[in-house]
Amino acid sequence: MQDWTPCPRECFRILDFAGISRSPHPKCVPHHLRFMGTPASQFPLRLSVLDQSPVPAGFTPSQALANSLDLARHVDALGYTRLWYSEHHAMDLLASTAPEILVARAAAETTRIRGGTGGIMLPHYSALKIAEVFRTLHAMFPNRIDLGIGRAPGGGQLEAFALRRDRKSPVPDDFPQQLAELRAFLHPERFPDLLGPNHPFARIRVAPDAPGAPDIWLLGSSMWSAVTAAQQGLPYAFAHFFSPIQTRRAIEYYQANFQPSPDRSAPEATLAIGVICADTDAEAERLAASVRLLQRRIRMDDRRPVATPEDALRELQALPTAPNPLIPFTAGSLDAPEENEWPTYFTGTPDKVAAQLRGLATELHVKEIIINTITHSHEARKRSYSLLAAAMHLPTEEPSAAIAV
Repeated sequence: MQDWTPCPRECFRILDFAGISRSPHPKCVPHHLRFMGTPASQFPLRLSVLDQSPVPAGFTPSQALANSLDLARHVDALGYTRLWYSEHHAMDLLASTAPEILVARAAAETTRIRGGTGGIMLPHYSALKIAEVFRTLHAMFPNRIDLGIGRAPGGGQLEAFALRRDRKSPVPDDFPQQLAELRAFLHPERFPDLLGPNHPFARIRVAPDAPGAPDIWLLGSSMWSAVTAAQQGLPYAFAHFFSPIQTRRAIEYYQANFQPSPDRSAPEATLAIGVICADTDAEAERLAASVRLLQRRIRMDDRRPVATPEDALRELQALPTAPNPLIPFTAGSLDAPEENEWPTYFTGTPDKVAAQLRGLATELHVKEIIINTITHSHEARKRSYSLLAAAMHLPTEEPSAAIAV
């Protein structure tokens, strides 16, 4: 397998492998020329999974969580690289409110896939507590734990307020400080560099003190996260399925401005996108009606469980596409605004979707894409991941042997 790393300089874009899109840095010419003329299908591309534990209409949150564990075993056997769980609060739609618990259970029931969070919403918690939780996970499952962190609320303003310990003063915007503390607690030898010499927290011994540490990823859907990940030298995951407007700009900025760190010597970016695969395009579109309605409802602040395709089609046909004044596109739109390059969901046959994913990876020079699939039927969801894995020829060797962290 070829070792392909996106160029960290301004010449990193190779748009069609037939030439170089801009004048390259002299030292990068051999790097780019090696891949000129190479078909995109030959580039190594890993696939991972983001599971939000969606609750299908007519089922309970407990059944949704059981589905998540069944899916964990399923994608572990198929060759997916990572399985991340999201953090959402007070929603009938999504049952993943405590991703660290799901990570522990899923890691115990799988053998090879990396488990992690996509992500922990750090402003709700103390950095020390998160360090202790993930050091415990790392001690139980060495070299298999990812700690994806974000700064979004994971719910509405009321839920964010209820999660606060101090409700008497405004919430400080201290995410950079929290991030520095978290990294220092996980890597005590870096305390002087991250928090300055003689910091009092350096005397804290974070337990359990097992060798190594979980792998920190910064998550986001804006330029702020891209800038921060590049400055801090952290791997970066962009939530394209959630907010596709800044996808290319954020990932390209991160790749071009990355500063090497003890965490990564070169940029490592990925993005999460929605996917529904089926045996025919028609069946994939039918299944996608559920997520079309889900997206529409969310834009109207409606967080009901995932509807069946039949109910979704009836509701989509009956409801008007009233504009939402908070969002610059109609509430009934499935895809992102027309100026975006890629939809939030790829739907179709496995070969069609595989080609779309490879094209996306080629354009953005990423070596991994995270797949988020939501359908009403749990079996249809599992089959979507199976079809895609087969079309992408996913390997089944240990991820830890294929990924440098």
